[in-house]
Amino acid sequence: MNEQETLVIFRRWPETGDIIALFPELPSDYEGRLCDAYEHVGQHGGADYHGVVQATRPVTEEDANGLIAELTRIGYRLKPIKRVSQRVHGSRRAAARAIRNAPMCRHKHSETGVCAACSGVTFNPEAER
Repeated sequence: MNEQETLVIFRRWPETGDIIALFPELPSDYEGRLCDAYEHVGQHGGADYHGVVQATRPVTEEDANGLIAELTRIGYRLKPIKRVSQRVHGSRRAAARAIRNAPMCRHKHSETGVCAACSGVTFNPEAER
């Protein structure tokens, strides 16, 4: 179980009414331009934080209860917030930089980005292609 709280912002798509969870500190790409996101349908993916915020509407925690329960079941300890500071965006870019600069191993891997043989040392799957 994850002991660290994960910052999350919940938003609603106006066209469908679906709720998206944005994780502004968690990078979804090697540059940190995209943050991790989660929806009931599609589940984890990357999102342009500013683009999603511009295209969606805020929701209350009560409105997001179903998604909160789903995320909690899969191991998240959520800390819902309403706004993100530049510090948080900087933290996401720094996390991406740390992943990019992590030591790479030489084993053959699947698409997971984590090497079981190296006890979790990350690698760049693109470098193996």
